Amino acid sequence: MNAFYITTPIYYVNDKPHIGHAYTTIACDIISRYNKLLGNDVYFLTGTDEHGQKVEKAANAAALKPQEFVDKMSKNFQDLVSFLNCEISDFIRTTDDRHIKASQSLWKKLLDNNQIYLSNYEGWYSVRDEAFYAENELTKKNDKFIAPSGAEVEWIKEESYFFKLSEWRDKLIDFYEKNPNAIKPQSRFNEVLSFIKGDLKDLSISRTTFKWGVPVPNNDKHVMYVWIDALCNYITSIGYPDTNNENFKKYWPGLHVVGKDILRFHSVYWPAFLMAADLEPPTRVFAHGWWTNEGEKISKSLGNIIDPYEVVSNYGLDQIRFFLFREVPFGNDGDFSKGSIAQRINADLSNNFGNLVQRICSFINKNCNSTVSNIVNYNDEDNKLIAFSINKLDKYKQYMNEQSIDKSLKEVFELLTETNVYVDKQAPWILKKTSLERMNAVLFVSLEIIRRSSILLFPVMPGSCEKVFSILNVDKKDITLNNYQTTLSEPYRINESFPVFPRIDIDD
Repeated sequence: MNAFYITTPIYYVNDKPHIGHAYTTIACDIISRYNKLLGNDVYFLTGTDEHGQKVEKAANAAALKPQEFVDKMSKNFQDLVSFLNCEISDFIRTTDDRHIKASQSLWKKLLDNNQIYLSNYEGWYSVRDEAFYAENELTKKNDKFIAPSGAEVEWIKEESYFFKLSEWRDKLIDFYEKNPNAIKPQSRFNEVLSFIKGDLKDLSISRTTFKWGVPVPNNDKHVMYVWIDALCNYITSIGYPDTNNENFKKYWPGLHVVGKDILRFHSVYWPAFLMAADLEPPTRVFAHGWWTNEGEKISKSLGNIIDPYEVVSNYGLDQIRFFLFREVPFGNDGDFSKGSIAQRINADLSNNFGNLVQRICSFINKNCNSTVSNIVNYNDEDNKLIAFSINKLDKYKQYMNEQSIDKSLKEVFELLTETNVYVDKQAPWILKKTSLERMNAVLFVSLEIIRRSSILLFPVMPGSCEKVFSILNVDKKDITLNNYQTTLSEPYRINESFPVFPRIDIDD
């Protein structure tokens, strides 16, 4: 059994969760569930980032103490995880005692390794991004300087501790040139390597202008810069600073799934911190794109933020989980439109997958006393479809191992489309009058492909696939990729069928 560690970024608690948070969490849940189907020992972490100036300001605006504010806001993110049917191993909060201890231990380790020094910082800082920017990264708008993210920046000057990031330039380049799959997609890898090969300056890692943060050891005038505090969460959860802890030894290093806006922090600063603390960098950082809403950038000011609770209540949880990863290549930007959701659900889930399940299973219920009898021989058409399903499994696994969730789903739907064509061509409703043996063979092969397809779709749509398995009379313990090619027992009895994916009416 292989160990597999996957994390979402920890979500900032200055506002309530939106579709972007749901998207990343579901992505990690899909990858996590896929690895469980392989039989891997999976650890899946998510959580909340609760320190920093932005949180302090939001708490003040809400007339709450910072701890009261983050307690309330963090619960919104915890509730969303279960609402999305995501199976996590741990939910970390940066205000947890264990995390404060781990962050301070990481700081001390960097200090002991001569990687931190005290100086003065002067430069452009964005409160919203909790990030510093070089002047050549900024644009001017209405006498204000704007970061690439669209956030305003301000000029700050204060005493600060610095991390010797510049010393890690060559080691980072060497690491990535030897590990070209450590950042995905490829375009993001090129972007990061280009940034590292530029002028990599030492990084300011503490602040004195606010108090809501992890105190710097032995200097309570300073709190840790949010990224050294926040990034440490990935090792806190698995037992750091005890690197001999069973979980740490088993799971580290892991896979980080993040939005493209925080790629630099995870693929430049974080691996440098880790190597400077004598730890391995992450196995991979996968940076996904952003969503627009009906073609428009999603923003608070436009009032078009997508509420995950609302869209799920309108379309169904598994339908939204499916749409998010079938519609857009994972890693690219995507557009969230009601028309696209309805068309995708109707075409793939109702007309293709759901229709196949309903037509085969209801036929068996009505015409075969819910039982498919023993099969004597398969013909060439049967063997061809079964071989096609094995070919699709290989491609599905290849793409899932690369986090190309959309490509994996495409393989499954090519199999389902081929199976629907097979059923139309073999026509068991005609074979019922001419050859019961041949009819049973067609029904048995069709049931087998439905079972195999449902296993492949289970990580994306666990609730709906469990409904299909209940019709097929498949035990939950048999839902693994190890059982993919193990055919159904015979004679095989199924349960009463029902529509799993109702069509969505599209209002023209």
